[in-house]
Amino acid sequence: MSSSDRSPSVDSPRSYEIRTYGCQMNVHDSERLSGLLEDAGYVRAPEGSDGDADVVVFNTCAVRENADNRLYGNLGRLAPVKAGRPGMQIAVGGCLAQKDRATIVERAPWVDVVFGTHNIGKLPVLLERARTQDEAQVEIAESLETFPSTLPTRRESAYAAWVSVSVGCNNTCTFCIVPALRGKEKDRRPGDVLAEVEALVAEGVSEITLLGQNVNAYGSDIGDREAFGKLLRACGGVEGLERVRFTSPHPRDFTDDVIAAMAETPNVMPQLHMPLQSGSDTVLRAMRRSYRQDRYLGIIGKVREAIPHAAITTDIIVGFPGETDADFEQTLHVVREARFAQAFTFQYSKRPGTPAADMPGQLPKEVVQERYERLVALQEDISWDENKKQVGRTVEVMVTEGGGRKDGATRRLSGRAPDNRLVHFTRPDEEVRPGDAATVRISYAAPHHLLAEGPVEAVRRTRAGDAWQRRTAPATEPPAGVLLGLPKVGVPEPLPAASGACGCD
Repeated sequence: MSSSDRSPSVDSPRSYEIRTYGCQMNVHDSERLSGLLEDAGYVRAPEGSDGDADVVVFNTCAVRENADNRLYGNLGRLAPVKAGRPGMQIAVGGCLAQKDRATIVERAPWVDVVFGTHNIGKLPVLLERARTQDEAQVEIAESLETFPSTLPTRRESAYAAWVSVSVGCNNTCTFCIVPALRGKEKDRRPGDVLAEVEALVAEGVSEITLLGQNVNAYGSDIGDREAFGKLLRACGGVEGLERVRFTSPHPRDFTDDVIAAMAETPNVMPQLHMPLQSGSDTVLRAMRRSYRQDRYLGIIGKVREAIPHAAITTDIIVGFPGETDADFEQTLHVVREARFAQAFTFQYSKRPGTPAADMPGQLPKEVVQERYERLVALQEDISWDENKKQVGRTVEVMVTEGGGRKDGATRRLSGRAPDNRLVHFTRPDEEVRPGDAATVRISYAAPHHLLAEGPVEAVRRTRAGDAWQRRTAPATEPPAGVLLGLPKVGVPEPLPAASGACGCD
């Protein structure tokens, strides 16, 4: 009997698999979905199950033009699997579910549950209701029911964690549908954020990333425009918290007090991811971005003055409707001036439901492709030049799990420097665990990583490494992967400066 013909026994817990698409918000939401299901008695299916689970959950993204095609293609591949597996359930959540609602069940009637971005806490209830009533359950809330951080969470790592400071966004960028799907900005109280940070550190987490759709607008909902800078400084007072990062800020809300807090708080890392999107004032106006080139470069200059070794990364959209050759040259000018460590570059694609999708001046694919290739080539050269400046420096890297594809073959380990650059280094004779810190000297630079080919100068065993060791030790009792109300442990690894939440910041 094949695995797809089996139904779970009465006594065995039901297994689940979650497939996540899109931004950091979705990754973090999936950690909560895992926590909810495990709190309800489900167990995670083994890695590589590929649909061989009792419950398969799709946490979707609506940012890309072909997002729905990708979803329905995956759902179609699961239809025969479900038909041959009594009791199997399929659930669809996230931004595309919030947008398309009942359309999902119409196009894929074998789906059991559809839920939105505002009511992820309902997933276990909806699954049970679909099972007992033997009909699809579609429940989309129009506003946030429960702040997600109050939900059970199964974190994917023992040493680094996302911490949401807000949900939703008050911006109206013409290329972005996210505010319509995640709602207006809703801030958490500072005390609640710090309580979560302290709880994570008590569990062994040593790096946290403050997360928001527009993270440095934090405070607008609670009436304190300086709240984000204060929050950074408060994180500096949490004993045992070694690294603090945040993503993604908006240039409109990037104030001098935030720069001062970054510079003056020792555990706030010398790294900034700040989306540019375009260097042309004309295009920025069409995008409804509330800053201009001079403002953006002014912020970069202030950050570099306060934090000389800061690594700055960005997001850029190429080929926005109406973008001329002169507009694109302005983007190249900003890239040359800003000298980003990395840039996450995207070819504009229509987001259904956004104003930009109906704008005149949609550019031919070949024009966008040519500009994109020129931008990538320029940024590759700059990234390589900036990385070459790191050669000879001694840095302490936080060792990550699965940081390099070739680590096994090359006898190397991988980690993140304080500025979030990826460093591959020679494996020392002594044990080094994910979450531990290694002091290494940079000997070689490539555009996207650094090498430390000499011997490791020092290894510092950390509480985060202890937490990883506890988590990966052979289980003597059911794994404690869930903490009700506050999260347990963090993201898979300190992430590279990822593109802004949903790429819209």
